[in-house]
Amino acid sequence: MSTTTRDYYEILGVARDATTQQVKASYRKLAVRYHPDKNPGDREAEERFKEAAEAYAVLSDEEKRARYDRFGREGLGGNGGFAGFDPSIFGDFSDILGDLFGFNARSARRGGPAPGADLRYDLEITFEEAAFGVTKSIEFTRLEACEACHGTGGAGGKLPTTCRTCGGVGQVRFSQGFFTIARPCPACRGEGAVVDDPCPECRGEGLRGKPCRLEVRIPAGVDEGARLRLSGEGEHGRRGGRPGDLYVLLAIRPHARFGRDGAHVVAVEEIGYPQAVLGAEIEIETLHGKESLAVPSGTKPGQTFRLRGKGIDRLGGRGRGDHVVEIAVRVPKSSELDDEQRALLARFGELEGRPVRAERGVMEKVRDLFGG
Repeated sequence: MSTTTRDYYEILGVARDATTQQVKASYRKLAVRYHPDKNPGDREAEERFKEAAEAYAVLSDEEKRARYDRFGREGLGGNGGFAGFDPSIFGDFSDILGDLFGFNARSARRGGPAPGADLRYDLEITFEEAAFGVTKSIEFTRLEACEACHGTGGAGGKLPTTCRTCGGVGQVRFSQGFFTIARPCPACRGEGAVVDDPCPECRGEGLRGKPCRLEVRIPAGVDEGARLRLSGEGEHGRRGGRPGDLYVLLAIRPHARFGRDGAHVVAVEEIGYPQAVLGAEIEIETLHGKESLAVPSGTKPGQTFRLRGKGIDRLGGRGRGDHVVEIAVRVPKSSELDDEQRALLARFGELEGRPVRAERGVMEKVRDLFGG
């Protein structure tokens, strides 16, 4: 008998022209919100859960929905959404309630091959290797088919037998209210088959850990955190299932002189005060060798210049970045200068009208140099 007299569209909070996906999405929210496991002892929540399930059973079925739209509840034979409840719709309910029970019935297997797990490998490379690309050799351990049993898990390669608990289905079912819930069979772990005489080498798993060595080609231009996928190089699957993938995560070792901004190399170049004032031609290091940079007169600290195309190759062959130079002006301490240098600076200060504090010997040197 129907548990509610409310309009099914009103219960799910959808319009009468709502799509099946909209109906399903609305029911998912209500089911998660009002499920009895999340609201123990709450009769109102239990009733809300039941009427939402009843509404979904009708509105997710095209034939039932058409009868309901045309004739109302009477078109369903007077028993509402659960008249002649069809267990075949269990798959939809289990998908929706997967968040609650932690299991999706559609993921259950009938003893067939199970895919292998993906693996992760963290690899550190140098700044230059990331810029130009490199081939690196990596070593790790992964699960591979046991040679003693050829991956069957049975001694001498004996094949598994059908699980007597689930009959080879890989699921056991139990009732919860008006639902039939399926979960992986505990006897065979959802595989539908069991190993009666386990292989002594792999203890019935069909897999053993083995060392593996691979050559990994790292393309030019990769950046920090880049992830390379090596298809089929993960762990092998059980019972001949397809192998997983290997994901290589890259970390780039910091460079002593260079920084990075995408495909651009960033560096700080120090010049002296006279070079900043008068201009100069300086030689700088780049990833591609030494280059000449013209520093114009009046250059200020922090000013930047670009050497086009002297940076890092962009992934996919889309050109190359620049070498960006940030200028720093070096101001030496007095103790780092000789008498002549100090005298010249003192004279420069006098000419600017900004005399410097100088020792007596320095002022005598100024007079000697300039005949004062």
